[in-house]
Parts: sequence; structure tokens; C-alpha cells
Amino acid sequence: MNSPDLSSPEAPAGADEHNPSGRLFFGQPWPLANLFSVETWERFSFYGMQGILAIYMYFEVAQGGLGIPATTATGIVGAYGGAVYVFCIIGALVSDRLLGPERTLFFSGALIMLGHIALALLPGVPGLVIGLLCVAIGSGGLKATAATLVGSLYEVNDARRDAGFSIYYMGVNIGGLIGPLLTGLAQKEWGFHLGFGIAAIGMALGLTQYALTRRNLPRTASTIPDPLPRSKYALWISVALFVVLLVVGLVLTGTITPENLANIMVGISACGAIALFSILLASRKITADERARVFAFIPMFIGTAAFFALFQQQFTVITLYSDTRMNRSILGWEMPISWAQSFNPFFIILLAPVFAALWTKLGRRQPTTPAKFALGIILMGAAFLLFLPMVPMASVPVLWVAMIMLVATMGELSISPVGLSLATRLAPAAFPVMMMALYNLSVALGTALSGSLAGFYSPQNEGAYFGALGAVTIGIGLIMLLIAKPVSRGMRGIR
Repeated sequence: MNSPDLSSPEAPAGADEHNPSGRLFFGQPWPLANLFSVETWERFSFYGMQGILAIYMYFEVAQGGLGIPATTATGIVGAYGGAVYVFCIIGALVSDRLLGPERTLFFSGALIMLGHIALALLPGVPGLVIGLLCVAIGSGGLKATAATLVGSLYEVNDARRDAGFSIYYMGVNIGGLIGPLLTGLAQKEWGFHLGFGIAAIGMALGLTQYALTRRNLPRTASTIPDPLPRSKYALWISVALFVVLLVVGLVLTGTITPENLANIMVGISACGAIALFSILLASRKITADERARVFAFIPMFIGTAAFFALFQQQFTVITLYSDTRMNRSILGWEMPISWAQSFNPFFIILLAPVFAALWTKLGRRQPTTPAKFALGIILMGAAFLLFLPMVPMASVPVLWVAMIMLVATMGELSISPVGLSLATRLAPAAFPVMMMALYNLSVALGTALSGSLAGFYSPQNEGAYFGALGAVTIGIGLIMLLIAKPVSRGMRGIR
């Protein structure tokens, strides 16, 4: 990797529309440094809050929690995580049709900060509901636009794209590493609400960073790709109000309950994906090549959902596992439960530069994206099988859980940054953020499934639980490997 170019901000001869200043950040366009920093702070707040969310719900009131049953709490965490990605649809629509990605990202960050403040200051279930809604909607808007802004820094077939997304993804995980460490320590020593308050401060720092650096983004960042005619504003406002009233009515009548929320989110994610695929495939605004690429994305969607159905259990089942099965004692001091969630971002920070350098060095010789996806899915299934030797053990060593997360992290690096890059490359010109919403819906489906599946876990059946899910996931990965070549052909020249 090259060192950052700290030369004058005046644009040199090599400047272009993707990188107006011409400066470089580890060999990448300079605006990547701004997005890297902003996303670090946003992920600090997001994962810091999520690190203590499940235990906040299922800890007894005397311990500062809400006293919700553990199975219900893990289901809510999965449903909330899925909702974040479902709300990417709203974020994509707002970005594509109303505000453009740059402004959508800013307002979404502000909403996230308000959600953390609600969790920190409002007591009980009302604070939980308001806080999670604000964070979920805001995170959906941010996720739908942040990666799109990164993609806007590159030409479609720029060999640096996957490396750039890997560097960006490392920034995500710096925040993901520090967030649970600080909020977890604050929760253990001073209570949950101070932990949520630290998450709010992190988001405020991210917003300040973004406000100071947003002018360095390419001009296309402020462009509205498909402006919504003012004549249709009333229609869409009416649709939004109808949806809100419908959800309120379903909650009041008991149709939607905390116990079935994860399963409902699975259904919403699946229906949302079908709707978006249908819109893209039926649109007259896309070419024949673009339509073939959308078709090729379908198996990638399924594979991503399968991967995240297991990977996102670090916030559901593995949180319970860390609380009840893992030996967290270190020289007489008990490690906070949420610190186990920092294993994954720690390994990302170590390995993301390695993967980025590997893809850059291999260039056109690197595995195709479908092959990378297959490898990632197989590694995730193998990680779950590594739980099996610990089934007879009364207390599981911390380092064993760390090893499991190392294998899962190698799988994640084969899918997540590559998947983000793929979605921006396969996106039809008329729907750049909509394609990113589809990718995020695949994560939503997997995340919601992680909450639904958590209801089947218990220390008494963990052998069957981890064994069955691991074996099925490895099988999906092998199928993905078998169809890698025809899927690659369907991408019409995009690797």
C-alpha cells in the first residue's frame, strides 16, 4: 500500500470527477478517507449500543435491565437488526428520488444520534421503542447511501474497487471494535444508560466529521438520480401514513408482538426483496445487460442471507453463550459480556489489509465474486461446527470463542466488502441506491433469521443446534461454488 498523499489540496493534473483533489489515501481516491472516518464513528455508536442491547432487555430490573425473557430479547435483537436493513428501502427511495445520497446520509446520522439519546435518557420500554425505531430508520438510510458514495469514487471496472471497499470496511470495524469495549465497560461499572450515552456521543462526533468534510465528495454525491415529480408527493405521503397506521393497528390488536417480531421481519424482508427484484426486472429504464446482472444477483442474495443468518447470531445466541457458557474471568476480573463482540472487528482490522492487498496483487487473476461468496459461506458453516468440541465442557475458554470468530471473520471478509462492491457494480444506472437496498435486504433476511433461529437454542441442545446449522450452511456454500461460473457469465463482463 502507498502512504497517504498529503500534498496541497489544489487539484493536480490527474484530478477527475471521482476524486476532485487528485490526492490519494493508501492508493485510493482521497474522499475515501472522509467516508472511512465518518463510518468509523457511526459504527462506534451502532455496535456500542448493540453490544449491550440484548442484556439490557433480559437482565433483571434490579440489575438495571428490563426483565424481558431471554428468548424474547434475542428475537427482538434479530428483528431490530433486520429492520435496520429493511429501512434501507426507505433510505434508497429518499436518496434516489428526494435528497440524493450525500444529504440522505447526513439526516440519517442525525436520526441515529437522537435514537441513542432516547435510549440514554428515557427509562423503560418507551425509551427502548423510541430509541430502536430512530436508530433503525436512521441506520437504514445511512447504510443505503454510505457504500453508494464509496462506489461513486470509482469507475465500474476500476481494479482498486474491492481494495477500496476493504479499506472502508476496516474503518467500519475500528468503530465496531472500540464501541462495545467502551459501552460494555460503562454498562458494567456505571449502568446501561451511560453506555447508551457514550454511543450518542460517538454519533455526534461522526456527524461533526461529516459536516466538515462533505464538500470533498464528488459532485455526483449530491445528484438526485431519479427525482420524484412534485405531483406525486401527496400520493407517497398518503402511502407512508397508511403504513404507519397499519403497523400501529397491528400492534394494538396484538397481531404484532415481541415474541413474533423476528418472524414477521423475516416475512417483510422476503416480500421486500421480491418487490424490489420485480421493480428492477420489469423497469424499462434498464438495458438487457443490466437485466441479466440483476438476475445474476439472485443467487448472491440467497447466499448472503444464509451467511448472515449465522454470522449475526453474535448479537443473539453468542451473546447468551458469552453470558452463560464462556469463562470471562481474567486474573480475578470478569470481562464485560459485550467484549466478546469485539473479537470480530479486531480480526477484521488485522485481516482487512491482507485481503485488500491480496485482491490488489491478484488483479484480474483473483477468484470471481461468486467463488468468493462460496468460500465465505463455507467458512461460516465451519465456524459453527467449531462449537461442537465445547459441548461437554462446563466452561468455555475465551480463546476458543475468539478462534470461532476468527474463522467467521475470514468468511465475512470474503462476502461483506465484496458484496458491497458487487452491488454498486451490478446496479442499473437508473437505480444506483436501489440495488444497494437489495443487498441490504439480503442482510436483513439473514439478520431476522438469526433472531428467529435463536429461539431454538438452549445449552441443553447446543450440539444439535450448532451442528445442524453449520452443516446446512456448508452445503449452501458448496452449491454456490458449483454455480459460480454460470452466475459469473450472467454478470456480463463484471467480475
